[in-house]
Amino acid sequence: MGNVNLLAVVLGSLAFFGIGALWYGPLFGKAWKALVGYDGEKMPYPTAKLPVWLVMLLAFALEMLVVLMLGHNIARSNPAPHVIMMMAVGFGAVIMTPAIGINYLFQMRPGKLFAIDAGYMIVGMAAVGGVFVALS
Repeated sequence: MGNVNLLAVVLGSLAFFGIGALWYGPLFGKAWKALVGYDGEKMPYPTAKLPVWLVMLLAFALEMLVVLMLGHNIARSNPAPHVIMMMAVGFGAVIMTPAIGINYLFQMRPGKLFAIDAGYMIVGMAAVGGVFVALS
């Protein structure tokens, strides 16, 4: 078993977060805001009064936790590059996406919102996989 590549974890987390900035900004931001009822100032049903910077920091920390777990799996198995990509996309497609889907089913969220959020998880994790491959 090798050591977790911490540089890949940090850079992969930054890539994941950066994809999110594009995903929820110019790519799907308008549709996402309409689907969640965001008017540009506040969410329609805030359950916590967290400042935006703290939301972003916590989101990054949670993304880093997922990327660290992927890094641990990679270090334990020393896979080929194509397997790293399969693992990364697999995390997004068969772990993260179903978890979102289960929550959205019970919350009666729109399918379009699920598609936007699930798509982000899959594409974001593909970017993470690319970072691990590039640094392996």
